[in-house]
Amino acid sequence: MRARMESLEMLANNLANVETGGFKADREFFSTYTGQDATRDPQTGDILNMPVVQSHWTDLTQGNLLTTANPLDLAIDGDGMFAAVTASGVRYTRNGNFRISGAGLLVTADGNPLRGQDGATIAIDPGMPVEVLPDGTVQQAGQAVGQLEISSFDRASLDKFGANYFVPVAGAQAKPATGSVVQGRLEQPNVGAAESSVRLVAIMRQFEMLQKAMNIGNELNRSAIEQVARVTS
Repeated sequence: MRARMESLEMLANNLANVETGGFKADREFFSTYTGQDATRDPQTGDILNMPVVQSHWTDLTQGNLLTTANPLDLAIDGDGMFAAVTASGVRYTRNGNFRISGAGLLVTADGNPLRGQDGATIAIDPGMPVEVLPDGTVQQAGQAVGQLEISSFDRASLDKFGANYFVPVAGAQAKPATGSVVQGRLEQPNVGAAESSVRLVAIMRQFEMLQKAMNIGNELNRSAIEQVARVTS
Protein backbone atom coordinates (compact mmCIF):
# COMPACT_ATOMS: atom_id res chain seq x y z
CA MET A 1 0.00 0.00 0.00
CA ARG A 2 2.88 2.36 0.75
CA ALA A 3 4.38 1.67 -2.70
CA ARG A 4 1.02 2.38 -4.35
CA MET A 5 0.70 5.64 -2.38
CA GLU A 6 4.13 6.79 -3.60
CA SER A 7 3.22 5.90 -7.19
CA LEU A 8 -0.05 7.79 -6.84
CA GLU A 9 1.67 10.95 -5.62
CA MET A 10 4.25 10.78 -8.41
CA LEU A 11 1.59 10.21 -11.08
CA ALA A 12 -0.54 13.06 -9.75
CA ASN A 13 2.43 15.42 -10.08
CA ASN A 14 2.97 14.26 -13.68
CA LEU A 15 -0.68 14.90 -14.53
CA ALA A 16 -0.52 18.34 -12.91
CA ASN A 17 2.19 19.29 -15.43
CA VAL A 18 0.61 18.10 -18.68
CA GLU A 19 0.55 21.75 -19.84
CA THR A 20 4.05 22.67 -18.59
CA GLY A 21 6.40 23.17 -21.53
CA GLY A 22 9.47 20.93 -21.50
CA PHE A 23 8.35 19.08 -18.35
CA LYS A 24 9.93 15.65 -17.85
CA ALA A 25 7.86 12.92 -16.24
CA ASP A 26 8.95 11.05 -13.14
CA ARG A 27 8.92 7.26 -13.13
CA GLU A 28 9.37 4.72 -10.35
CA PHE A 29 11.89 1.91 -10.04
CA PHE A 30 10.51 -1.03 -8.10
CA SER A 31 12.43 -3.47 -5.96
CA THR A 32 11.45 -6.06 -3.36
CA TYR A 33 12.12 -6.57 0.32
CA THR A 34 11.63 -9.36 2.81
CA GLY A 35 9.70 -8.47 5.95
CA GLN A 36 11.10 -9.35 9.37
CA ASP A 37 8.07 -11.53 10.09
CA ALA A 38 8.15 -13.35 6.74
CA THR A 39 7.87 -17.14 6.83
CA ARG A 40 8.61 -19.78 4.23
CA ASP A 41 5.84 -21.15 2.03
CA PRO A 42 5.03 -24.62 3.43
CA GLN A 43 4.75 -26.12 -0.06
CA THR A 44 7.60 -24.45 -1.97
CA GLY A 45 9.84 -23.26 0.85
CA ASP A 46 10.09 -19.81 -0.77
CA ILE A 47 10.06 -16.63 1.28
CA LEU A 48 7.60 -14.13 -0.16
CA ASN A 49 8.96 -10.72 -1.08
CA MET A 50 6.96 -7.49 -1.03
CA PRO A 51 7.22 -4.69 -3.63
CA VAL A 52 8.62 -1.31 -2.70
CA VAL A 53 9.46 1.85 -4.67
CA GLN A 54 13.24 1.83 -4.40
CA SER A 55 13.81 5.13 -6.20
CA HIS A 56 12.34 7.65 -8.60
CA TRP A 57 13.94 8.55 -11.91
CA THR A 58 13.26 11.24 -14.48
CA ASP A 59 12.31 10.31 -18.03
CA LEU A 60 14.32 12.68 -20.24
CA THR A 61 12.87 11.53 -23.55
CA GLN A 62 11.89 14.37 -25.86
CA GLY A 63 8.31 15.58 -26.04
CA ASN A 64 6.51 16.69 -29.19
CA LEU A 65 7.58 20.02 -30.70
CA LEU A 66 4.62 22.37 -31.09
CA THR A 67 4.79 25.13 -33.71
CA THR A 68 3.93 28.54 -32.22
CA ALA A 69 5.41 30.98 -34.79
CA ASN A 70 6.64 33.10 -31.87
CA PRO A 71 10.31 33.95 -32.63
CA LEU A 72 11.14 33.90 -28.91
CA ASP A 73 9.84 30.35 -28.48
CA LEU A 74 12.76 27.94 -28.80
CA ALA A 75 13.03 24.17 -28.61
CA ILE A 76 15.92 21.73 -28.74
CA ASP A 77 15.46 18.93 -31.24
CA GLY A 78 17.59 16.21 -29.71
CA ASP A 79 19.98 16.24 -26.79
CA GLY A 80 20.68 19.34 -24.69
CA MET A 81 19.30 21.90 -22.24
CA PHE A 82 19.17 25.68 -22.03
CA ALA A 83 21.15 27.30 -19.20
CA ALA A 84 19.58 30.03 -17.06
CA VAL A 85 21.04 32.15 -14.28
CA THR A 86 18.76 31.93 -11.23
CA ALA A 87 19.06 33.22 -7.68
CA SER A 88 20.30 29.75 -6.70
CA GLY A 89 22.92 29.56 -9.46
CA VAL A 90 22.97 28.19 -12.99
CA ARG A 91 20.05 25.86 -13.68
CA TYR A 92 19.06 23.94 -16.82
CA THR A 93 15.72 23.55 -18.57
CA ARG A 94 14.05 22.26 -21.72
CA ASN A 95 11.30 24.88 -21.52
CA GLY A 96 12.05 27.37 -24.29
CA ASN A 97 9.19 29.80 -23.63
CA PHE A 98 11.41 32.90 -23.56
CA ARG A 99 10.80 36.66 -23.64
CA ILE A 100 12.67 39.97 -23.51
CA SER A 101 12.89 41.57 -20.08
CA GLY A 102 12.50 45.27 -19.35
CA ALA A 103 16.30 45.46 -19.16
CA GLY A 104 16.58 44.09 -22.71
CA LEU A 105 17.79 40.61 -21.74
CA LEU A 106 16.63 37.29 -23.13
CA VAL A 107 15.00 35.58 -20.13
CA THR A 108 12.91 32.54 -19.22
CA ALA A 109 9.16 32.74 -18.59
CA ASP A 110 9.82 33.32 -14.88
CA GLY A 111 12.35 36.09 -15.53
CA ASN A 112 15.71 34.31 -15.18
CA PRO A 113 18.32 35.52 -17.71
CA LEU A 114 19.56 32.97 -20.21
CA ARG A 115 23.25 32.23 -20.14
CA GLY A 116 25.45 32.46 -23.21
CA GLN A 117 28.39 30.27 -24.17
CA ASP A 118 30.77 32.86 -22.69
CA GLY A 119 28.89 32.83 -19.39
CA ALA A 120 27.35 36.26 -19.99
CA THR A 121 23.70 37.18 -20.49
CA ILE A 122 22.29 37.94 -23.96
CA ALA A 123 21.10 41.50 -24.64
CA ILE A 124 18.31 41.89 -27.22
CA ASP A 125 16.98 45.01 -28.98
CA PRO A 126 13.18 44.60 -28.62
CA GLY A 127 12.59 46.74 -31.70
CA MET A 128 14.44 44.42 -34.09
CA PRO A 129 13.63 40.91 -35.36
CA VAL A 130 15.41 38.03 -33.66
CA GLU A 131 16.86 35.06 -35.53
CA VAL A 132 18.22 32.00 -33.74
CA LEU A 133 20.43 29.54 -35.62
CA PRO A 134 20.50 25.76 -34.96
CA ASP A 135 23.73 26.12 -32.94
CA GLY A 136 22.06 28.62 -30.59
CA THR A 137 23.58 31.76 -32.13
CA VAL A 138 21.23 34.74 -31.67
CA GLN A 139 21.29 37.30 -34.48
CA GLN A 140 19.75 40.71 -35.10
CA ALA A 141 20.18 42.58 -38.38
CA GLY A 142 22.55 39.85 -39.53
CA GLN A 143 24.89 40.38 -36.59
CA ALA A 144 25.45 37.88 -33.78
CA VAL A 145 24.49 39.28 -30.36
CA GLY A 146 25.32 36.10 -28.45
CA GLN A 147 25.14 32.32 -28.45
CA LEU A 148 22.96 30.31 -26.11
CA GLU A 149 24.69 27.81 -23.86
CA ILE A 150 23.31 24.36 -24.72
CA SER A 151 24.61 21.72 -22.32
CA SER A 152 24.13 17.99 -21.94
CA PHE A 153 24.39 15.74 -18.88
CA ASP A 154 24.08 12.07 -18.13
CA ARG A 155 20.66 11.05 -16.80
CA ALA A 156 22.04 10.21 -13.35
CA SER A 157 23.84 13.57 -13.13
CA LEU A 158 20.71 15.72 -12.82
CA ASP A 159 18.24 16.40 -10.05
CA LYS A 160 14.96 18.24 -10.49
CA PHE A 161 14.90 21.78 -9.11
CA GLY A 162 11.73 23.79 -8.70
CA ALA A 163 8.94 23.58 -11.23
CA ASN A 164 10.86 22.95 -14.43
CA TYR A 165 14.60 23.18 -13.85
CA PHE A 166 17.43 20.71 -13.36
CA VAL A 167 20.56 21.07 -11.27
CA PRO A 168 23.71 18.95 -11.79
CA VAL A 169 24.69 16.77 -8.86
CA ALA A 170 28.05 17.40 -7.19
CA GLY A 171 30.90 16.56 -9.52
CA ALA A 172 28.74 16.30 -12.67
CA GLN A 173 30.36 17.61 -15.82
CA ALA A 174 28.51 19.14 -18.77
CA LYS A 175 29.05 17.61 -22.21
CA PRO A 176 28.66 19.18 -25.66
CA ALA A 177 25.04 18.88 -26.74
CA THR A 178 24.17 17.22 -30.05
CA GLY A 179 20.68 18.71 -30.42
CA SER A 180 19.71 21.62 -32.67
CA VAL A 181 17.86 24.75 -31.58
CA VAL A 182 14.55 25.22 -33.43
CA GLN A 183 12.97 28.69 -33.50
CA GLY A 184 9.22 29.24 -33.30
CA ARG A 185 8.49 25.92 -31.59
CA LEU A 186 8.00 24.70 -28.01
CA GLU A 187 8.63 21.27 -26.56
CA GLN A 188 5.57 19.73 -24.97
CA PRO A 189 5.78 17.64 -21.77
CA ASN A 190 6.52 13.96 -22.28
CA VAL A 191 3.55 13.04 -20.07
CA GLY A 192 0.83 11.09 -21.87
CA ALA A 193 -2.40 12.42 -20.35
CA ALA A 194 -4.53 9.47 -21.48
CA GLU A 195 -1.98 6.85 -20.43
CA SER A 196 -1.40 8.54 -17.08
CA SER A 197 -5.14 8.74 -16.40
CA VAL A 198 -5.52 5.01 -17.05
CA ARG A 199 -2.57 4.28 -14.74
CA LEU A 200 -4.08 6.55 -12.09
CA VAL A 201 -7.34 4.57 -12.10
CA ALA A 202 -5.44 1.26 -12.03
CA ILE A 203 -3.30 2.33 -9.06
CA MET A 204 -6.36 3.53 -7.14
CA ARG A 205 -8.09 0.20 -7.73
CA GLN A 206 -5.00 -1.72 -6.63
CA PHE A 207 -4.84 0.37 -3.47
CA GLU A 208 -8.51 -0.32 -2.73
CA MET A 209 -7.99 -4.06 -3.24
CA LEU A 210 -5.00 -4.08 -0.88
CA GLN A 211 -6.99 -2.11 1.67
CA LYS A 212 -9.83 -4.63 1.49
CA ALA A 213 -7.37 -7.52 1.83
CA MET A 214 -5.88 -5.88 4.92
CA ASN A 215 -9.34 -5.40 6.42
CA ILE A 216 -10.20 -9.04 5.73
CA GLY A 217 -6.97 -10.11 7.44
CA ASN A 218 -7.78 -7.97 10.46
CA GLU A 219 -11.29 -9.41 10.61
CA LEU A 220 -9.91 -12.97 10.48
CA ASN A 221 -7.50 -12.18 13.30
CA ARG A 222 -10.32 -10.68 15.36
CA SER A 223 -12.53 -13.72 14.77
CA ALA A 224 -9.68 -16.07 15.70
CA ILE A 225 -9.07 -14.21 18.96
CA GLU A 226 -12.78 -14.35 19.80
CA GLN A 227 -12.90 -18.08 19.07
CA VAL A 228 -9.87 -18.74 21.26
CA ALA A 229 -11.37 -16.66 24.06
CA ARG A 230 -14.67 -18.55 23.79
CA VAL A 231 -12.92 -21.98 23.92
CA THR A 232 -10.71 -21.11 26.87
CA SER A 233 -13.59 -19.68 28.81
